[in-house]
Formats: sequence, C-alpha cells, structure tokens
Amino acid sequence: MSYQHRVVIPDRSFSIRLRSGPGPTIYLRSVPTATPDLFPARTGDGSLTLRSTLLDEPYHSMHGAVQESTHVFIKNGLEHLALPHMQVLEVGLGTGLNLLLTWIRCAEGKCTVDYTALEPFPLGREQLVALDHCNELAWPGLQEPFLQRMTSDGTGPWESAHGLCFRKLPMAVQDFRAEAVADLIYFDAFGPPTQPEMWTLEVFQRMHDALKPGGVLVTYCAKGEVRRAMQQAGFMVERLPGPPGKREMLRGRRRNADDTDGADGR
Repeated sequence: MSYQHRVVIPDRSFSIRLRSGPGPTIYLRSVPTATPDLFPARTGDGSLTLRSTLLDEPYHSMHGAVQESTHVFIKNGLEHLALPHMQVLEVGLGTGLNLLLTWIRCAEGKCTVDYTALEPFPLGREQLVALDHCNELAWPGLQEPFLQRMTSDGTGPWESAHGLCFRKLPMAVQDFRAEAVADLIYFDAFGPPTQPEMWTLEVFQRMHDALKPGGVLVTYCAKGEVRRAMQQAGFMVERLPGPPGKREMLRGRRRNADDTDGADGR
C-alpha cells in the first residue's frame, strides 16, 4: 500500500480522506510534512507493518502482515499462475513486503520475475530498516539489495538479481497507461473508504488493459462495489477465501479468446 505524510486541508480536490465520522469530511493533501505520521506496529503473526495514527490505517492487516500478503498475492496470484517467468505489476509498493515475498520465491528457484511497482510516495530508508522485513523473513542477504531498490530515485530497471529484475515508477495508477504488459497485478492500495479514487471503473479498465490475455489481478478487497467495477471493466471475477481476519478476497482475470461468460461473477 502507498501513503505519503500529509497535512489536513478542507479541499475535496485531494483524494485521501479521513474515515467517516460526525461533522464534515476532512480531506488530506499529499504534501510532505516535517513530522512523519507512520509508526511500526506488530501484527498478529508477529510481523511488522506501518500504521498511520492520523488515518488510523495500517499498511497491512493487523491480523498478520506476512500472512495477508502471502495468501492474497503469492498463493492466489504468483503460485496460482505458476509460470516459469512472469511480468508483475504492483499498485501500491508501500513497505515492499509483496516485492520481497516474490523475490524470495525467485531466489528459491521457483520462477523469474520482471517486477514493476507504481509508487508516487516511497518510504524512506529509516522506515524500511525499522520494519526489518528481510531479517524477519530469514533472508538477511537480501537486506541491502532490497533497500537499494526501494529507495532508488531512478526509474530504469535494476539488473536482475536472484531471479528478479525490479523497476519503480514514481506515478499514480491514474497516470499509468500500458497494453498487455503484465501477467499478474498486485492491487494493494488502501481500501475504498480511505482511497476511493483507486477503486473506480476507470482504474480497473486501465488495469484490465495492462494485463495480457489470461493475466490475473489479485486484491485483498472484496467489497461488492469493487467486484462490480472489475466486472464492468471486463474482468472475469472470482470471490476466494480471504486471509485471516477477512472472509473473502477477489481475483480477476482478463479473458482469453476461448473464455465463456459462464465463469464470471462467482
């Protein structure tokens, strides 16, 4: 997931907003502030995530950061496709946990991946070091390569290492246009109550276009409005069992020429 330090302004033109409550909705402007609002928080499986005290919103499920990412993005995305080589697009790089879990599978020889991440508001090195994802996952050898890629300024691809080639694009998903470039999309934005503009029909149309025929998008969010937007964009959508603490998640697939309509809407 993606978040930038923000200041509060009463302006609807900015899209991140506080959760609903009494009184007028407060909207947040995406500009850097002097005091970061993100703090490490221990989740139910023992792994760390970041939490915003202003939004009362964590980057991952508090039931378990690693459990959630593994279930949604690895088990039901990467391992579901099970291709020897994959083009992966992530929306919401956040703490880099999905990247790291994918990289570990590559280092284990299970596949090779060209990984592109959209992240307009990257985290700083200090925050990433505090989370200690690499050491907590027992891959300390990836720590420095991981930090270098997560904090890089350039948009060019890094040389492949341990089976993964990485590229970070400092752009919002609304500015991303590509046709048939990805086998798999990790859609990991903050949820619709916090980032409603990330879950629109227009965004899912762009994601559908970015997938190759037969390609898959996975997300932790299973709201009916999200499922319907994905279906309207052309996805064949499955509701799957969710990670701990969530009943369901969604997986959408771009149709092949021989697909039938009967598989949609489950």
